[in-house]
Amino acid sequence: MSVNNGIMNIEIDDSKLITDIADKVIESLKPLLNSNTVQEDTLFTVESLASYLQVRKQWVYDRVHLNEIPYMKMGKFLRFRKSVIDKWLDKMKTPALQSLPNRIKMVR
Repeated sequence: MSVNNGIMNIEIDDSKLITDIADKVIESLKPLLNSNTVQEDTLFTVESLASYLQVRKQWVYDRVHLNEIPYMKMGKFLRFRKSVIDKWLDKMKTPALQSLPNRIKMVR
């Protein structure tokens, strides 16, 4: 701290201040980040699976009825393991097209 023309100057260690601020921000965000992540061993209900896949519940019921989606039955309750659903989704991928050969020309 120094005094220059009656004005007090205070020096602050910027790197420590920045680190402290970043630590506080990270600590504040952790609960929000953790609550939105889905663990690999998660068991989905029909409702939560529909939300995860961003489809209607009826779509999930239709896939179950047609045996198109992997599921488990616990009494009358349907459950879906996230890791199995993710593998199922991977099998449904459409491969990207290879680049077109130079012989194809655009017709105008």
